[in-house]
Amino acid sequence: MSRYLSIALTRLKQFGVSTLVLVAILIAFGWSIGADAHLFENRLAYQLAGEVHVFYENGQPVAHVIRGDNDRGFSVDTIARPGAGAWGFRVDFPADSSGFDVAIAHEIATPAATYQDGQPIVAISDIESGFGAFRQFLVAHGVADGELKWTFGKGHLVLVGDFVDRGASTTQVLWAAYQLEQAARQAGGTVHFIIGNHEIKNLQGNFQTAEEKYFHIAGILGKRQDQLFDDGSLLGRWLASKNVVEVINDVAFVHGGLHPGLAEHRVSLEEINRIVRAGYRTPYFTPVTVTRESFLRSSTTGPAWYRGYFKDDLSLQEVEQGLRAVGANAVVVGHTLQGKVNLRYEGRVAAIDVRHPKDYLTSFPLRRSEGLLIKDGQYFRLLQDGGVRPLRAPMDTLRGQ
Repeated sequence: MSRYLSIALTRLKQFGVSTLVLVAILIAFGWSIGADAHLFENRLAYQLAGEVHVFYENGQPVAHVIRGDNDRGFSVDTIARPGAGAWGFRVDFPADSSGFDVAIAHEIATPAATYQDGQPIVAISDIESGFGAFRQFLVAHGVADGELKWTFGKGHLVLVGDFVDRGASTTQVLWAAYQLEQAARQAGGTVHFIIGNHEIKNLQGNFQTAEEKYFHIAGILGKRQDQLFDDGSLLGRWLASKNVVEVINDVAFVHGGLHPGLAEHRVSLEEINRIVRAGYRTPYFTPVTVTRESFLRSSTTGPAWYRGYFKDDLSLQEVEQGLRAVGANAVVVGHTLQGKVNLRYEGRVAAIDVRHPKDYLTSFPLRRSEGLLIKDGQYFRLLQDGGVRPLRAPMDTLRGQ
């Protein structure tokens, strides 16, 4: 009897060891492809009270603020501009019962595409509706305080696309960027909102990766979901005015990347932005004959979508072709997930898309924000806790490996 028991225990042990090895392999594989597990969700993610959207009525912006809950029912308060001066409202952040004030004061205008002033640059990308992580990062690196008051002087803050979708704080993130833009301008600094592929999806009414709560928010406001970002909304009109690529102190900032084929189409930086902006609200399709318009709006070759620095076997010469097309010496991109902020192609490409913490989700492995600082021609990796690490481009990144 003891012999059979010994055999059973041995086999059970072997099974346990095999299971542990298999689990370890699966975890390692998941880690390698950037997967993570959502362990806990805070129900505050579904709170709708305090949501604010601004729509144009008779040519004037009017703020609509949601009140109430499922038990008491919902209502909508409206706040109209009292006159020609500044006016605003408070935006709530349910995760920690905080908020910030937004002032609506300026007309919407298309920003410049080129800047040359030698000021420091902080860049962050792919926040994906994570307001808490966004605010924490800004505070940790002296860009703004907890109330989103600008503290970066004449510096540049570059938001390198995909600040919407995949999270429950889209509204808070967009109003934060809008408010920071104004606060920076008053202090002599600049906020650059570079449009990514997910902003384009929202402008086109594609909400496949948006939180379901925004479908219900639109209904409470008496709108369809696509109207939250159409030309009748302030946020929609504001987003549609933004560029897809800008060059700051000889460095290009673009969500996806700069395809080497840009050189063949002989388009200026201003033309690239004008052509892509004109297609923000038109879903892309593959035409029979490729034109410069279809090339720039394409979901594979367009600057908001291109992944060639990471998916193609590009040479350094090909990378430089794309840079020359926009008059830049280097490029900063998001869009393609990285383990950490890093430099590639002898420092020509800075990749800054990392997994930022979610406002209402606890994940494993733990997510940690990172960003990029460019100062006096040097590149630094910015950590969530305020740490700053010099960046170097290893020689084995010459071909993007």
